[in-house]
Amino acid sequence: MQDKEKFITFAPKTEYNHIMNVEYNTIRKFFSWYFSKKTLPYWCVLIIDCSIIIFAGLLASYFEVGGERLASNFWHYLRTWIFTLPFFLIGMRAMHTYSGIIRFSSTIDLVRQAMALIIGFVLVLIVREFMPEGSIIAHATRLTFLKMFLLAALGQWALRILIKYLYEVVQVTNRRTRVVIYGIQEGGISIAQSILKNPHSKYEVAGFISPDGSLKSKYLMGTKVRRAGPHIIQHLRDAKIDTLIVSPIQVDYFREQEELVNKLIKAHIKILMMSSAEEWDPTKPILQEQIKDVDVEDLLPRDKIEVDIKAIGEMLHGKRILITGAAGSIGSEMVHQVAKFKPAHLILIDQAETPMHDVRLYMSRKYPDIPCETIVGSIAAPILMESIFSQYKPEYVFHAAAYKHVPMMENNPGVAITNNVYGTRIIADLAVKYGTKKFVMISTDKAVNPTNVMGCSKRICEIYCQSLNAHQHDTQFITTRFGNVLGSNGSVIPLFREQLKNGGPLTVTHPDIIRYFMLIPEACQLVLEAGTMGKGGEIYIFDMGKPVRIADLAQRMIDLSGAKDVEIKFTGLRDGEKLYEELLNDQEQTIPTIHPKIKIAKVREYPYEQALENEKELFKLALQYDDMAIVKKMKEIVPEYKSQHSKYEVLDSVS
Repeated sequence: MQDKEKFITFAPKTEYNHIMNVEYNTIRKFFSWYFSKKTLPYWCVLIIDCSIIIFAGLLASYFEVGGERLASNFWHYLRTWIFTLPFFLIGMRAMHTYSGIIRFSSTIDLVRQAMALIIGFVLVLIVREFMPEGSIIAHATRLTFLKMFLLAALGQWALRILIKYLYEVVQVTNRRTRVVIYGIQEGGISIAQSILKNPHSKYEVAGFISPDGSLKSKYLMGTKVRRAGPHIIQHLRDAKIDTLIVSPIQVDYFREQEELVNKLIKAHIKILMMSSAEEWDPTKPILQEQIKDVDVEDLLPRDKIEVDIKAIGEMLHGKRILITGAAGSIGSEMVHQVAKFKPAHLILIDQAETPMHDVRLYMSRKYPDIPCETIVGSIAAPILMESIFSQYKPEYVFHAAAYKHVPMMENNPGVAITNNVYGTRIIADLAVKYGTKKFVMISTDKAVNPTNVMGCSKRICEIYCQSLNAHQHDTQFITTRFGNVLGSNGSVIPLFREQLKNGGPLTVTHPDIIRYFMLIPEACQLVLEAGTMGKGGEIYIFDMGKPVRIADLAQRMIDLSGAKDVEIKFTGLRDGEKLYEELLNDQEQTIPTIHPKIKIAKVREYPYEQALENEKELFKLALQYDDMAIVKKMKEIVPEYKSQHSKYEVLDSVS
């Protein structure tokens, strides 16, 4: 991977560079020593200000009489300006200019400094008027005194501004964190340059790490390049470096180095990288705000997902698009991604008021030119949904609304059917009635061989949409299945963060439980890609990569947090929970598509009349809130639904 990257020209360390570094370090140490003191004694400040006044007088005399005359009568001129000092001291005393701390000078201090000089200047001129001809100050003209006053003011101001600036620089430098940059190509160089150019940066570049060992033991931008070998942790400890910044170019490669990542975490080396949401532009400098603490999801190995942006743009640009569940984790990201393609109108539906308000503010701030309706309501309200479809006639529908929490739906199967199944039927039927071109439903891997009410409800939604697709020819119904998305509302990572904040323990249901994970933006990109390529009737499944053991995920979050003595507590599988999720039924097969991460699942199809009748009967039972009767009917519709760790297991034994 890194062989494709462009190398930046570097200069080996020379004797000149070494001398310059030594001089710089010496100067920095001096100012660090000075600024570590509380303040200079007042007499030091007084001597400095008096010296500036005398020097300003000599410089004014030089401008008046020239260098040759000043040199031949130097002591005479020196005595003249020393004679004026008491008058300026009166002004300094009146304004207390020597009592302030130079490094903390402000505009008020500069004004007081000028006032002190004005007092001295006026007193000198008054005294000069009464001095006899040939006196010590009689030879200096009023213009010379004015020049001296201006030069003294500029000198004293410049001194205070310089000291204040140096103090701020040294203070920032002393507070800087020594970092090493992982990557020696464009991305790493860009990070280093942004740090060096920012005098207020909180980082100090202490070296580079070469992932492939190239340029080992060389010097890049005056700092040493080390190889990412077995001794790198010890090198970092010896150099007192406890922070590593990953070059944006090297992020994917870095994730794959699990052994190195684990060593860094165990050694409490802080890992920083650019936010996963940021698109690095090599033509623009990297801002310090773009570099953030690494999250556990940033370190999960995964392949980069590429989608056909042009095809997606052609499908969505200038179209009327409706998104249900628009305030949820997936739905809100769908809003963000769809809005990029400048649709003609966005119709957003969700029953969560506050999150929906946040979506509304986001759209008005980020895309004020896109007409956007934010509607608070339930998809299971047929009259409201009819009014929305009749008014806006959406050309594309992305259906993300669903109740998704397994234990909650296990205890409330009537609600699961009313919202997930009946609500989907309402939206799907209206899409056909009002001529929607494509209807993309977001399903879940829990619909495969379901072991819980939630998963089975989504499978029934899939059955209905697929049967409706074959029953008519105006609207294309497409289903997408994928696993858990990282950081979604109610998912395990936010839960672990909250538990860590409270000091633990981190609760995991079973030591061997595993899950597939994908980033929310990546999942939504694949949904859009599937929607583009779908012709109707397909159930697309996404390649979720390698499964992750939840206990390992919890341990890594503990290590990343630096917390000690936080335990992992195993609580037992919840009602309806599997040890692992499947993306395909045992009897299903997959067909590849043009996208390597998207496949089509071959599933058993149902006649529309049967699917519709099943849904109607199920909805009638849901209104009676008879849990056993509802689940019994669900098991008749989806024979592969076998309950686990649930009160509904008794129904399986009866059948």
